[in-house]
Amino acid sequence: MISSAYTSLCLKLIGVIFILSFLLDVITFAVPFNWQNSTWQINFVTTVVDRGVVPLVGIGMILIGYWIDSLSGSATKKSPVDLKLPIFILASLLGLIFLLLVPVHLNNLNQAKTSALEQIQQGVGQGEQQIQAFLSQLNSISQNPQQLNGQIQQFQQILQTGTFQGQQLTAQQLEQLKRQTEQLQGLRDLAQKPEDFKKKVQEIKNQLQTQLADRQRDAESRAKTEALKQGLRIGLSSLLLAIVYSAVGWLGIRGLGGGVPKEARR
Repeated sequence: MISSAYTSLCLKLIGVIFILSFLLDVITFAVPFNWQNSTWQINFVTTVVDRGVVPLVGIGMILIGYWIDSLSGSATKKSPVDLKLPIFILASLLGLIFLLLVPVHLNNLNQAKTSALEQIQQGVGQGEQQIQAFLSQLNSISQNPQQLNGQIQQFQQILQTGTFQGQQLTAQQLEQLKRQTEQLQGLRDLAQKPEDFKKKVQEIKNQLQTQLADRQRDAESRAKTEALKQGLRIGLSSLLLAIVYSAVGWLGIRGLGGGVPKEARR
């Protein structure tokens, strides 16, 4: 008898600690409170749902404690503190909260996905501007062969001396400078053939635009996939928690009402 009462009391105390720990975590996560921010809402709901099973474990331990009391006959004794009704009310309240969090979280994820896609579109626009600026620079170089020749001669002189502004260049720097010189010479040769130069510029343009489109497609795919994964994981978890908490609360309150003697109801 003493062992059963001790076990029951320990289970109830541990269950209360679990519930209080969850409530304390929720308050901590909510600070600083910024409900108008959708990103804050997403992080807050995700954290709460991820820890949503903690009070469920606490409620289960408290109920097991009362079940042990009923088996040992301690349930017939008048207890100074009866946690069953508050626990069932808390379970019902948590069930409602987790149910409401489902549409809130899905709506926030949709807004976050829309915002991410808009940022991707802005990045694509900036990329297009950079491509156009680069192509304009190529055209400018082709129309100014003297500047191009001067740049090539300067690079060739540096390659011959192996120094730049009085400093000795490393083998890696010289190799890089050599490649740049060859690229400039290629542009100079193409500039002397307008048709070939236009084809080369168009080829470079198509290549850059293809790369930009691929990056855009990958970024949009990642944004949509991440939103879908978060929606399924948190949305379904919150819905399952809502069902379990609601069932525990409703069945518990119903059981308490059904267990009251008729004489006591009059």
